[in-house]
Amino acid sequence: ARGFSVPLQRPADCGAQRYFDSSRLACAPCGAHQRQGAGGSSCVCEPGYRMVSSSGGFSVTCEKCPENMSGVTQDGWNCITCPKGLTSKGNCKCHNNEILVERSVDGVLLNEALCMRCNGSEQSFSASDASGSRCVRCEKTFIQVSKSCDCNSPNILTGGLCFLAHEGLPPKGVAAVRFAQLGITLASAWFLKNLQSSAFACWLYSNITACQALGNMCVMNMNSLSSSSTDACGLFQYIFVSTARVGVIHSIPYWRHNLPWLYYGDQPGLASQVLEKNHFPTAFTFKGTDKDVKLKFIAASFDAAGNFLKWQSLEGGLLQLCPDTKAKLNAAYVFGTTYQQSCKISVSKILLDFANPVFYDVFLEYNGGNGQQHLWAVPVVNLNLQYNDKFVNQGSNMNNWLLTRRFFLVDALSGKENDLEKQPRVIRIASKITISIRLVSHTQRGTIYPPLITVAYTDVLIQNPETQSVMVSFAVSYEMNQSEAQIQTDIALGVLGGLAVLRSLLKTAGWKRRTGSSIIDLQTVFKFLLFYAGDLANVFFIITMGTGIYWLVFFKAQQFVSVLLPLPSQEEDFVTYIACAFSLKALQFLHLLVSQLTVDIFFIDWERPKGKVLKAVEGEGVIKSAAAPVSIWRTYFIANEWNEIQTVRKINPLFQVLAVLFFLEVVGFSNLALMDASSSLTRSSESYVAPWSRILRFGVSAALWVAIAILQVIFFAVIYERFVEDKISQFVDLCCVSNISVFLLSHNCFGHYIHGRSVHGHADTNMEEMNMNLKREAENLCSQRGLLPNTDGQTFQISISRKMRLNYDWIHETLTRKRGPARLLDSSANTSEQSTRAYNAMNKFLCSFIDHVHKEMDYIVKDKLLLERILGMEFMEPIDKSIFYNDEGQSFSDVLYYGNETTLLIFDILFFSVVDLASQSFVLAAILTYLQQEIFRFIRNTLGQKNLASKTLVDQRFLI
Repeated sequence: ARGFSVPLQRPADCGAQRYFDSSRLACAPCGAHQRQGAGGSSCVCEPGYRMVSSSGGFSVTCEKCPENMSGVTQDGWNCITCPKGLTSKGNCKCHNNEILVERSVDGVLLNEALCMRCNGSEQSFSASDASGSRCVRCEKTFIQVSKSCDCNSPNILTGGLCFLAHEGLPPKGVAAVRFAQLGITLASAWFLKNLQSSAFACWLYSNITACQALGNMCVMNMNSLSSSSTDACGLFQYIFVSTARVGVIHSIPYWRHNLPWLYYGDQPGLASQVLEKNHFPTAFTFKGTDKDVKLKFIAASFDAAGNFLKWQSLEGGLLQLCPDTKAKLNAAYVFGTTYQQSCKISVSKILLDFANPVFYDVFLEYNGGNGQQHLWAVPVVNLNLQYNDKFVNQGSNMNNWLLTRRFFLVDALSGKENDLEKQPRVIRIASKITISIRLVSHTQRGTIYPPLITVAYTDVLIQNPETQSVMVSFAVSYEMNQSEAQIQTDIALGVLGGLAVLRSLLKTAGWKRRTGSSIIDLQTVFKFLLFYAGDLANVFFIITMGTGIYWLVFFKAQQFVSVLLPLPSQEEDFVTYIACAFSLKALQFLHLLVSQLTVDIFFIDWERPKGKVLKAVEGEGVIKSAAAPVSIWRTYFIANEWNEIQTVRKINPLFQVLAVLFFLEVVGFSNLALMDASSSLTRSSESYVAPWSRILRFGVSAALWVAIAILQVIFFAVIYERFVEDKISQFVDLCCVSNISVFLLSHNCFGHYIHGRSVHGHADTNMEEMNMNLKREAENLCSQRGLLPNTDGQTFQISISRKMRLNYDWIHETLTRKRGPARLLDSSANTSEQSTRAYNAMNKFLCSFIDHVHKEMDYIVKDKLLLERILGMEFMEPIDKSIFYNDEGQSFSDVLYYGNETTLLIFDILFFSVVDLASQSFVLAAILTYLQQEIFRFIRNTLGQKNLASKTLVDQRFLI
């Protein structure tokens, strides 16, 4: 690598005695009596020496001139006598208004140079040109004012022009440029040279170029106005006010003859009238011909001296400082496509590309009724504009804005303090340009208000252009009045929020009934708040999902534009709603987990001993006859099956996440969330990619989540659970085959009962007898499985009396006491014996309760009223008798994941959306969503297993 390395040298590094050799890309020394020439890529003879030969570069031979001919001709090849002295370069010099003559008319070199005075008399009116090499007709203002080529006092000479001194001239201008961001004011060389002359020429002669130049200097001063200043804008306003009699152009009161149109006026409220009073006379569509889909902006461009350059279309990146492909640059003007472009540009590149400022008056082109092309002036809001030293355009109230017309991209001219500077001391850059398109409210035909250009400038103090850089951006935004949509959202939120309060009150009332308490205490209030959090989360979710789908459908599907997407700043309420929905749903989800992890559950074993066995009595040394023990393995088996179905869901969570990610990223549904008018699912790599809309991202992802979840639920309910496996129904069947019932209390006095008593009397049997029993049941040769005779109802919602609950707790107390103080424990029995006794006592008690043995704790079986089913509460209070409600929907799944699929699904959607809105990544959101599903499933399984072992008295070692 070192063998192909060369040093970096620039012409500026070579110094006065060397030149830059372009063949070697390095500096090389000049010859004797030579110095670096103009441009730095060749050598020239020093003053007092003439060239003898020259082949370019260092191939120059110099010879000293004799003493009597010490001057060198302009071309450097000959020596000559200079009667009036020498310049710093060794050439002859002449006085003002004289031209240097070195050769005769036929080209013969003179021995002595002549300085010939130009004839300024009335016959010729000539003067020397800027180079001093020939006489030309002097500037016309000299002739008009003094009838000569001299501008003597009391006439005024400024900017190379001569003006007659008289009253009524514009006041003396302040040739200063204020850079407010840096807090400095510079005496601009350009202003010193041209400000006063432009003002005089514009005022006295209505010189169009001078008026344009004066207007440009006002624009370079940020159109700032002051009642006490006579800067460029003060002089422009002086002339504007004084020329009211000359008339206006195109009936526009702010556009005077001969003057550029800089301001719209400073009347209060004028900006809102300009921007909202009139509609743009062309309708736009999302799907139509090119003229209806594109915004045809066109700009009249001027140089700093006021010369009109040309008409230029904004397409192709005229106002976009960041480089990009033509297709992407032109996408900024496709109607409905929100465009954003930003980048960092080095100051050195800016100085190279924008050495001379160009000024733009922007119009929007449209077709008139008679086929004639017309232009609509586009107003400009300059955020740096100051009025009496106050920034007036930085607020959101447009009534206070001062609209302007002309702007520039880069000003590297006014920051020069003298003409000899190679680079300015300060440059001003349009660092942020935004074109705002606003849709007329209630339009159905794509009618818009006049566009608005907002420009913000950045002042840069030049120190090291190679290392300095500036962040610039260009954007096209589309907006409409969202107040009506906000009002509708607030109404929906108020109505649904009120319904949520009622629903939460009903849930609280039902919870109070099911807990057997009628006192409103702090726990009741806390429960109400938890219920309300869940219902309010559903309200926020419904509103946000409805909003997202509304904008997705109506924005993407429209042909004639009637709605536009909210701006990012207008999406803050929407994001807040999603955050509230997620927070409240997370609270509800945690409440659900705690509720499911604290349920009371017991497995009732109906199996009875078969015969008797001989058993040795411990400590007595005798053998007695005892009932044959009943196998516990059926109970362990049912406990394990219950443990497995605790986190079974109606959908496959992994498939759900992968399917959503597949449709978003692979199929391309994510492209529907871009802020453009296209509804295509695919985009080419060369096309411009609009920024994301957070509302559309949520709408697309939530719609996919819900659609795929619904399809999964239908598939599992109609096909999979019917023809492959239904774990919930199979658990009920397994309980019946195992001769075990499930007694479950989710509340203090409310729960569920699964009647699993075998119709065959025994389940602890061999395979042959088991198959025979199942065959008899299939052929209806035995009674039905239901709790009541001749019925099939096996699942019930139960509402137990207080007395029943007290007996249940009293029997269960044996188990809880083993964790209490040692003095309260039965010293005659160990822990396992206490657990066994508690289990047998509870099993015997519940069996007798189901068999109506305890008349004081009896129960009745009835159907729930339709209104009770709808409201989710029971009207009858179980005072004397418990109530078993027939349940055909297997509602015991309410204490499992299976019965709370809606809550789990909404929580997953909101978690996915919150991660996506924060990271703008569907992939990351999918990964984290699956991880949280697995984490909470692990927590639910682990803690649920511990609760199952604790409440059923089943040893946790047998739960696998």
